[in-house]
Amino acid sequence: MSKILMEILGLSTSPSSGGAYALILSEVEGNQRLPIIIGSFEAQAIALELENIKPPRPMTHDLLKKFVQNFDSDVKEVYINELKEGTFFAQIILEREDQIIELDSRPSDAIALAVRFGSPIYVDDSVLIEAGIKTEPEQKTIEKALNSDETSPGQKELSQLEKLEAELKTAIETENYEKAAKIRDRISKMKG
Repeated sequence: MSKILMEILGLSTSPSSGGAYALILSEVEGNQRLPIIIGSFEAQAIALELENIKPPRPMTHDLLKKFVQNFDSDVKEVYINELKEGTFFAQIILEREDQIIELDSRPSDAIALAVRFGSPIYVDDSVLIEAGIKTEPEQKTIEKALNSDETSPGQKELSQLEKLEAELKTAIETENYEKAAKIRDRISKMKG
């Protein structure tokens, strides 16, 4: 069991789950992403904190932050530790006077607290293996590969185009529409 450090890549609406949002976590030192479907309230709580927007009255997660602080505690980290039957499970790891306290939580609530405390977000490697999505290498690497002259130009374009079309199909099947749009644009550029 090993923990992989993640960061919040973004939030987007999830067309497949009416009114829900997809929270996308991205591996800090790697190329995997983890989409987690969360409710609109939690998405709003995360987005407001990421954008440094302070509502006139404290939201539930702001209240929880004050509650934790008033007990001289700190959120040390958030750990998404399990995936069962399509549901993610998380723990909020609190620290109080050299004592570690682990609280079970929904990942959305744990992450909403983590962004308020500036705490790291970890995902168990088994969860990332099961639900993570490998992304393509950095843009520069892809552009280099597209412009490489190692094979004949016609052969290179065809094989690269076939590869991108396969990636597009996978992105659509996994409902990774952001990635699908980028691949679609790249394919159009190659064909054009």
